[in-house]
Amino acid sequence: MARIVRFHTHGGPEVLRIEDVEVSPPGPGEVRIGVKALGLNRAEASMRRGAYIETPPLPSGLGLEAAGVVESVGEGVDGLAPGDAVSIIPPRSMARWPAYGDLVTFPAELVVKHPPSLGFEAAAATWMQYLTAYGALIDIARLGRDEPVVITAASSSVGLAAIQIANSIGAAPIAVTRTSLKKKALLDAGAAHVVAAREEDLEARLKEIAPQGVRVVLDPVGGPIFTPLTAAMAPGGILIEYGGLSPEPTPFPLSDVLAKTLTLRGYLVHEITGDAARLEAAKAFILDGLASGALKPIVARTFPFEEIVEAHRFLESGEQFGKIVVTV
Repeated sequence: MARIVRFHTHGGPEVLRIEDVEVSPPGPGEVRIGVKALGLNRAEASMRRGAYIETPPLPSGLGLEAAGVVESVGEGVDGLAPGDAVSIIPPRSMARWPAYGDLVTFPAELVVKHPPSLGFEAAAATWMQYLTAYGALIDIARLGRDEPVVITAASSSVGLAAIQIANSIGAAPIAVTRTSLKKKALLDAGAAHVVAAREEDLEARLKEIAPQGVRVVLDPVGGPIFTPLTAAMAPGGILIEYGGLSPEPTPFPLSDVLAKTLTLRGYLVHEITGDAARLEAAKAFILDGLASGALKPIVARTFPFEEIVEAHRFLESGEQFGKIVVTV
């Protein structure tokens, strides 16, 4: 038997339950993992509420990231063996491959031996944030050395990962956050500039920082912020949207899009994880960065597995700086 987090109805964090569930042995091409730590993502809160791109049958498990020790492997699995310390690449379907449990089974192609220097908590806080930021900034936008890049929701795990990736290639990350409360922490985390969107004129500040305009913008928020962001962009620029967290309508900035021939592009990390060649390139970049220290997961707070409801409440509070991790 395994302890698995499931929900039987959509709703707030209180709908999450820890239940004892029988886990089948790994099938061909699968790996069973004894979980040591979980990484939490806003996508999981969205699925729990019934607002995610995936609508699972209920009851459903959930979760996109975990790290632990290989317990057993199925037929045809090479390169992984019992006792290996591993972490999980986020699956396309967390209903089919849920990570919230003390014993989970995943396809072998989504299981990575992580560097020995990376502990289980840091490993559980790695793949979603760095794959998302890498895919947007490096794979799609082709961010270059000395280029400014605007990163909104900068204190989120993906935002901090984007700051680190931008710095690792010599770009200049401009962090956008709601208030100045996290300004010092963002500067300490490597932001070249920090703009508090609720306290400053976002368009004016971005134009002051980058008078020629910003070619690349990474945003998970949407809503009214599109107007000042696109106004401060350079001709031929690209705004990559990966979240849509704002409850307000997102305007289409027609005049700036036309005048500057801007690209407004939706992005899901599945673009990378679903393409073997792109995923291998991303893994190599991230593992090299972890080994060199250029990339270092920032953990905001850890919770024990039994406090998964409280962990989800904290996830939705917006108070975190970095990744929320649950230890098992």
